[in-house]
Amino acid sequence: MTSWDIKPQGVQGQLKIVGGHAGELSTALDDLIADMSLAAQYAGTAVPGSAAETRLAGPVVPGHAPPTQKAMGPVAAALGVYLNGRKPELESMTRRIEACVLGAVKATNEYIEGDLDQAKAAQDAARAMNLEVLREQPGGKK
Repeated sequence: MTSWDIKPQGVQGQLKIVGGHAGELSTALDDLIADMSLAAQYAGTAVPGSAAETRLAGPVVPGHAPPTQKAMGPVAAALGVYLNGRKPELESMTRRIEACVLGAVKATNEYIEGDLDQAKAAQDAARAMNLEVLREQPGGKK
């Protein structure tokens, strides 16, 4: 790259906006998982009431009932399969957001320090989602 024109204050402002949206996304994902867990819990089973719980093997504390595990119905199983299927996409979103934020911070700090080669390397690492490189020196050279 031959020339850059980065305004650090503008980058900082955009990172605040992105951080706010990332927090909202995190809250939404937490709510999604909690709501799906409740839906699975209350969806019921396809077995008679007496078979809705399975006793778990193992020692029992005297005076306590043996531990049990509720049977999982078809709706709960389907919700579990759905969440497991979406897990890679959800994890990818968080890695991309982290890579973008760390890359922007590191590239901007390197730009301020006058090291355009390192700034470009930070941009390339963010683009490739190479979080290990970005996490090494999140603040850039000092």
